[in-house]
Amino acid sequence: MATDWSSLMWLLLVLAAIPAALWFLKRTPLGQSPVPGTARTVAVLGLSANQRVVTVEVGRGEQRLWLVLGVGPQGISNLHTMAAQDDAPPSTPATPAAALEPLLQRLRRGGRNDHAR
Repeated sequence: MATDWSSLMWLLLVLAAIPAALWFLKRTPLGQSPVPGTARTVAVLGLSANQRVVTVEVGRGEQRLWLVLGVGPQGISNLHTMAAQDDAPPSTPATPAAALEPLLQRLRRGGRNDHAR
């Protein structure tokens, strides 16, 4: 009888993990594949907790444009439009390891805050 319940519990766990995994993939860069002809984020500069400047590339071929957008709680506004630059690095999502590297280095140094000097 105990094996029947454990099998049922494992089945329910697997069934619950499927939507959870899909939800996680939808919200991470792992689940996003670039589609040709769609907008591509070139750069993001955070100004405050809820304001940022985003450079987006739109168009294809010779018709590519870069839009510099201001994004905030009030909405999105076009700050500048310019021709696409060819020397820009491709937009690749930061890996979790790269994002955690500064924190790991600080912890290895004993938790000192070098910015407080």
